[in-house]
Amino acid sequence: GVGAIESSPVDVTPHPSHPAGAHAHDHHHPPATRSSGWRGPLAIATVLTTGFALVEAWGGWVSGSLALLSDAGHMLTDGFSLGLAFAARAYARRAPTERASYGYGRAEVLAAFVNSLLMLAIVAAIVVEAVQRFIAPAPVGGAAVVAIAAAGLGVNLIVARLLWVAHATLNARAALLHVLGDALGSVAAIVAGVVVVATGWSPIDPILSLVVAVLILRATWRLLAQTTAVLMERVPPDLDPTEIGTALAAIDGVIEVHDLHVWSTGAGEVALSAHLGITRGDRWPEVLGAAQRLLAERWSIRHVTLQPGWVTPISAGPRRRTSA
Repeated sequence: GVGAIESSPVDVTPHPSHPAGAHAHDHHHPPATRSSGWRGPLAIATVLTTGFALVEAWGGWVSGSLALLSDAGHMLTDGFSLGLAFAARAYARRAPTERASYGYGRAEVLAAFVNSLLMLAIVAAIVVEAVQRFIAPAPVGGAAVVAIAAAGLGVNLIVARLLWVAHATLNARAALLHVLGDALGSVAAIVAGVVVVATGWSPIDPILSLVVAVLILRATWRLLAQTTAVLMERVPPDLDPTEIGTALAAIDGVIEVHDLHVWSTGAGEVALSAHLGITRGDRWPEVLGAAQRLLAERWSIRHVTLQPGWVTPISAGPRRRTSA
């Protein structure tokens, strides 16, 4: 069978003999693929988020609401995060160069990674402040909290709608995650304010802050795992290297596949390299074309590096399969 993993490639048959000059790396470079434009909406989202964060911070300070202050701090950090996503998006659109042959798409992944770390810092700050509020309760102005948080929720929903069109990329998903976290914080602040107005029970404020922190942590951890996987050049989760290797080995004229690697170059683009043993050297153009079509049509892999080799025929005895 075919064994192929990204860190320790497994060969499916004996390595071929390589006549002088038999090595040839063939690259099929895809046309530049970019996610749908979202720089304009992102700029608007940055301004709206940062501006209302200042309003919410003032309201939280005046009312004494931790939920509102937490949401304001979250939104202020989001303003920075959205700005970072905007800058990364602009940088990622730069054309590939001789020194950056894969382009700059991974800049968006790096921005998403940094934004995930910022979200973890926000969660930690909310938890610390909530514990302090349990130890030393503070009065909360419920009516002011409800009014300001409701306005904040409206801003968050507008921003989320602006970003939703581009949520397929990791960078956009990170930005959207920040905004959705803001929306949860606003909802929590509204509920806390209503409870305080109706019952005067102030502990609801830090309790709901902790609930929001847990929800944000869960989503942030998933995004952090995804961005780390891309930066570590792991196989994308929706691809199976063994399945890909088996399909390549089934191409007419291919007798072995080894040194198979699959990794993400960032921004939704996947690259693949492999060594194909073929029956005859003059069949390489035909095999290369078939492999490129297979990878593009079945797995949308268009950045492909394939190296050919052909085996000197053995006149007698069965060939023994080995692995290395």
